Amino acid sequence: MKTATIPTNREVFFDRDHFIVSKTDLKGRITYVNRAFCKVASYTERELIGAQHSIVRHPDMPRVVFKFLWDRILEGNEVFAYVKNMTKNGDFYWVFAHVTPSCDPAGNFLGFHSNRRAPDRRVLNEAIIPLYAALLKTETETPNAKQGLAASYRQFSEIVQGKARSYDELVFSL
Repeated sequence: MKTATIPTNREVFFDRDHFIVSKTDLKGRITYVNRAFCKVASYTERELIGAQHSIVRHPDMPRVVFKFLWDRILEGNEVFAYVKNMTKNGDFYWVFAHVTPSCDPAGNFLGFHSNRRAPDRRVLNEAIIPLYAALLKTETETPNAKQGLAASYRQFSEIVQGKARSYDELVFSL
């Protein structure tokens, strides 16, 4: 039985010229990773292939970000999002992710593909970290997880609508 990884508060950085790449099946199980993913996340390819992609999910990430991401992807859209991930030993690293569905010629989903690059520190410090902290606070201060997710989704939608015409416009204006 795998024990839970405890976050360390140590940040891992990777070169802006490197891309972390992964592919998953329809259930979110990893089917491909590149060397950069293994190196940054401190996992071997063998440990990652077949694992749920949530293996690198950091507990500081608001659930609403993943709900939004999955809603968009399952509609057939690509999504760009800032994500805080956790390494095998509990360190963390930030990415700017581009996630797309992989489809067959008929348009049926086969899985998902994600390319991640190092994010802009200014954007993280000025916009993303405070936003995610506020969303996470809303999620955790609500009586149950379902209500917390609904409340943070409303909060997230209001923030996006207050700052831009769409999520895409907002994320690229940061």
